[in-house]
Formats: sequence, structure tokens, C-alpha cells
Amino acid sequence: MAAAVNPLRAEGKNVLVTGGNAGIGYFVAEQLAAAGATVVLGSRDGGKAAAAAAAIRAEVPGAAVRHMPLNLADLRSLKASADTLELDRLDAVVLNAGVALDSPPRRESVDGHELMFATNHLGHFALLHWLAPMLTAAPAARVITTGSFAARSERLDLDDLQSTGSYDPKRTYGRSKLAQMSFGFELDRRLRAAGSPWLSVVVHPGGALDSLTPARAGVHARSAPRRLLGLPAGLLLHGKDAGARPAVLAALDPDVRGGQLWGPRQFGLRGAPHVEQPHAHMTDPGTAALLWRKSVELTGVDPVA
Repeated sequence: MAAAVNPLRAEGKNVLVTGGNAGIGYFVAEQLAAAGATVVLGSRDGGKAAAAAAAIRAEVPGAAVRHMPLNLADLRSLKASADTLELDRLDAVVLNAGVALDSPPRRESVDGHELMFATNHLGHFALLHWLAPMLTAAPAARVITTGSFAARSERLDLDDLQSTGSYDPKRTYGRSKLAQMSFGFELDRRLRAAGSPWLSVVVHPGGALDSLTPARAGVHARSAPRRLLGLPAGLLLHGKDAGARPAVLAALDPDVRGGQLWGPRQFGLRGAPHVEQPHAHMTDPGTAALLWRKSVELTGVDPVA
């Protein structure tokens, strides 16, 4: 069965989706391909990327899908990853990839940074620096940053961004997603100040469950019992295919504006995408400026320098 036709079209556009081989990122990539975009799957695992590309082509015959080797937890590898794209321009990048650990002990990246903060925030922050020439070559590039409901209840500890003093996996994950969202809003402010045509938009998927997500060969399996068990949750939550829609809309809709937050309409958990009012702690300029400065110090690069 072919993927549903998206009314938003993307023929001639090149879009990179980090973590596009699985989960919400996979469905972002599939829906962008259905809209006509050439989609690049940023993924550490070439085998998983190949399986995802095959699944997309099964749903979208003739889809243009490529793979970019990408390990966000290794800052030194990111320039080489960007160099493999060999594109004349990049019309949009969806900063989606992430890691969520659910139990101690605290883990570190190859660069010595706490793994969730390193992957979810620092890696994307640095990657954008290396993608900047290709984004600048597009008429009006878009940077879509994927946040999370988990960021609502957290606050950044700017004196302990690496969670060295106190480590709780759920709190550290929420803070890493809050850092991403703060970055996305601050990026918009800096782009506007520089007179850039880029748009920086923040999105979140709401409550996206595997049990409500359609199966895709080689990517996601869903048994009948699991599907039935997930039906009651469908009253409040939705599948990862639906959770992908805010990012797809943010990447393609001509009415989207920089600095917006898009998420599901119903209680921020399910339904069609709509513009949300972000919480004040997500958009605080002072916190964001300090986070930006510390991120430059930790990565050695500045995305908009």
C-alpha cells in the first residue's frame, strides 16, 4: 500500500533527516519522500539505513533516498559526514536523532561528554556548522529541531550541563531535549539579527507509541496483540507516523514562520499539527545565550559564525 499523498509538495528539494532510519525520523523521511523530496537518512548504521530506504521505496515507489553516515556522539567525525553529502544545496535539515537512556550508570561519548546531552544537543549543534554552506546555497533553508514533551517539566542547569554532579536518566534526557529546543529558538533570534533567509522552527511529536505505529518491513514490526493492547491509548496518544507530521509540515509549509513551535493539536499529545505557545523557560534569551556560548566552548564550532 502506497503512503498517503501529502498536499505539501517538495519536488526538487533536498532534506536531511538525522536518525531517519527508525522511529519518528523514519516516518518524517517517508512522508518527505512521498511529497517528492530527495531524502538523506543520517544514521550510524548503514544496514539499518539500507532497510529504511527499502521500506520507504516500498511505500513510495520511485522515492529518492540516500544515506549519510552520522555519529552525533563523535564530534570529530561530523565534518567528514557532511562532506559525504556532495549536494549543491540542502533545503532543510530535520534535527531528529536522539538517544534516551532509562537506567544508570551515566555514560559518556567518545569526546567525554554525557551521552544524551552529547548526542541530542551538542552533536546537532556542531553538525549544523558543517552543513551551513549547503544550507546557505538554498534560497530559504529550514532548520527543524525536534523537542519533546519531556522538556516541559525540566530546567537547564547551566553549571552542570553534563550531569556530573547529579545523574538521573529521565531528568538528563529531558534537559537534553530542552537544550535542543532552547537552541532552536535562539537560532531563530540569531538568524533574524543577521538578516538570514533561513528559518529555525521547533517541533515535538506529542505522545507517539510503537503500538499505535503502522508496521514497516525491516524497520518496525507490530503484532496483532500489541496493536489491540495499544488501542485504548489511542484516545490520548498516537503513532509515530502521526508524530512525524509536525516536522514534515515545518519543513514544507509556506505559511510556517521562524521561531514557531509546532506540535499535535489535542492537548499537545495527538492530532493534526498546530502552532503552540512555548513555555517561557524554553524561550528565555538569557539562558539560551549562555547555553550557546557553552556549546561553542564544548564543540569548538559556532553554527552561525
